[in-house]
Amino acid sequence: MKGSHEKTVCVTGTTGYIGSWLVRSLLQQGYHVHATARDPEKASRMLSTLEGANRLKIFRADLNEDRSFDEAVKGCVGLFHVAASMEFGTSVKENIEDHVRRNILEPAVRGTRNLLQSCVRSGTVKRVVFTSSISTITAKDETGDWKPVVDESCVTPANLVWKTKNSGWVYVLSKLSTEEEAFKFAKENGIDLVSIIPPTVAGPFLTPTVPSSLQVLLSPITGNPKFYPILVSVHSRLGSIALVHVEDICRAHIFLFETSEAAGRYLCSVGSCTIPQIVDLLSSEFPNLISTRFEEEFNRSAPSVISSEQLLDLGYRFKYDVKDVIKESIQSCIRNGLLDN
Repeated sequence: MKGSHEKTVCVTGTTGYIGSWLVRSLLQQGYHVHATARDPEKASRMLSTLEGANRLKIFRADLNEDRSFDEAVKGCVGLFHVAASMEFGTSVKENIEDHVRRNILEPAVRGTRNLLQSCVRSGTVKRVVFTSSISTITAKDETGDWKPVVDESCVTPANLVWKTKNSGWVYVLSKLSTEEEAFKFAKENGIDLVSIIPPTVAGPFLTPTVPSSLQVLLSPITGNPKFYPILVSVHSRLGSIALVHVEDICRAHIFLFETSEAAGRYLCSVGSCTIPQIVDLLSSEFPNLISTRFEEEFNRSAPSVISSEQLLDLGYRFKYDVKDVIKESIQSCIRNGLLDN
């Protein structure tokens, strides 16, 4: 799909971190963008001042409403499905699994199907790029040992997620089930679909509040009791924290849309760090901010290599390294008042 500039694409989840920056990136590259959001006024406040906003249209759409996306995808050659349920757990104490299935997973799967049915009805959508999550990936094998290399094939077993119910387990199940449904529906209906697997995304942001992924990454500085356990949970599953700059993950979305040979799943991580290594990087960039009280809990070296070889073999190249991601994340949070310089 090289040369798709000046064509129209649809983006879901445009009031979120990746979705809003993806709209920005697409406009910068000359695309016409149909941005969808449950709250179009919020989307307008965030996106209407972007460079190229004369090529932007905002639509109200809700994954839980049949045909809600019909108008937004009409005339589009591509769809970037970034929107996702952000339920990480549940406060329900009884019949937990049944509650999660009926109230979170089934609506999420139904919403994915609703969206893709709109693509089929449009008759114009040529490719769908589905935003997955590194929560669908594990670095441990079936015996619990670390795999030397972690790639797209290292899928987190859903039955293990149900059994352990670790931090964020509901989100993991939602991502696993919606991606599975997306590929199944695409195959049955002749849709060309690829998925991209973001790790912890960080850097600058357009959202009015600090994205949760940045708050997780910077929790060794802030000591936030809500977000630090999530960082620990990711570290325990992967052996390190895989990172990518928000601009790079958005460029990779567009790259996969434009590259006709792309197929299947693509992990998009520029590199990874253990929590002590993150602390070292934070300390070297901003020594007055850092607290080292977390370091003792972890080994300093990662047991597994988190590989984006498949994406690199396709021709993609990262613009920002791990140090850039850390530095720009802190600078963005200082500018937005999360951190004091």
